[in-house]
Amino acid sequence: MSPCFLKMSANFRQLVLVLLLMKTMCSRLSYSKCEFEAIFNFGDSNSDTGGFWAAFPAQSGPFGMTYFRRPSGRASDGRLIVDFLAQALGLPFVSPYLQSIGSDYRHGANYATLASTVLLPNTSLFVTGISPFSLAIQLNQMKEFKTRVDEFHSTDRRGATNLPSPNIFGKSLYTFYIGQNDFTSNLAAIGINGVKQYLPQVVSQIAGTIKELYALGGRAFLVLNLAPVGCYPAFLVELPHNSTDLDMFGCLISYNNAVIEYNNMLKDTLAQTRQQLPNAFLTYVDTNSALVELFKHPTSHGLQYGTKACCGYGGGAYNFHPQVFCGNTKVINGSRVTAEACGDPNNYVSWDGIHATEAANKLVTTAILNGSLFYPPFPLHQLCDLHSIG
Repeated sequence: MSPCFLKMSANFRQLVLVLLLMKTMCSRLSYSKCEFEAIFNFGDSNSDTGGFWAAFPAQSGPFGMTYFRRPSGRASDGRLIVDFLAQALGLPFVSPYLQSIGSDYRHGANYATLASTVLLPNTSLFVTGISPFSLAIQLNQMKEFKTRVDEFHSTDRRGATNLPSPNIFGKSLYTFYIGQNDFTSNLAAIGINGVKQYLPQVVSQIAGTIKELYALGGRAFLVLNLAPVGCYPAFLVELPHNSTDLDMFGCLISYNNAVIEYNNMLKDTLAQTRQQLPNAFLTYVDTNSALVELFKHPTSHGLQYGTKACCGYGGGAYNFHPQVFCGNTKVINGSRVTAEACGDPNNYVSWDGIHATEAANKLVTTAILNGSLFYPPFPLHQLCDLHSIG
């Protein structure tokens, strides 16, 4: 029986009122329709909503200043792409898996942590400062989460719970935004050619993780590609280069070309994986092209600064100092200095030299939602009545 079906009333006036009420209710039900009841995210600081800082509490201002008005565990002044996606689907922000206090997992979990890599970190491959929560660990956390959910519901427990129903895993969107640290952590030490040697392992690990999630019931996957690191202020300051390696927009040509090679490899690998998972939506998301556009033409999108960080120290073209990161205070050359935030992060692409501002994240998410970055096309607007991300 249709939810909008009404048994006829003898009183005509009452019938009209009830019909109007039901029409309103049905329109609301239609508007809130979405095939996805949860998001499970895997990633690094670009999509970490508080996991790293839950494990290693230390974050302070000015992080979170734009939207949350307080440090929120995000490496930005506000919301990330994963936050905007959740809002668009009509879901709450996805709780970090490592955050034990205040988390609600009924609509998914976020396994991303700052400094995470795809490959398992080891002393021979990665420099210090890399998170222990690699993609393999995040996958194991997901498996454990599913096991706990299944066990909880198999015991016929009743009452309030912050866990989802056991059938949620086939009704979820699985998102990946990871790989940047695999690419950048050794660039200064072994160069582009050295990094290229293990990038095939990176894309293979991502594909393998998707296959395992498919075996757990996952059917819809969005894989965001690697950002144009050659346009980020931190890498423009820290990576060796000369003026001939800069394009007309001030981005590093050789490093961005290497990113394009990696992204093409990722795209091809996902295409092969897609053939092995015939019942899945496996979509490559070209966020790189959207970010390149913002870095090179910020004023065309309502911004002012491309390759200059909002939160940093040093001023100049990049406003980034490798010894004092956003929000920190250090003694440099005998002087005590602080990397402070600008007053208008909504005018910047780069928040702290390494991560995007909320303004940039919103613009990229808008491009994602209109379908222009999907390969192959992904009918997100048909599967869900998308909400405003204002």
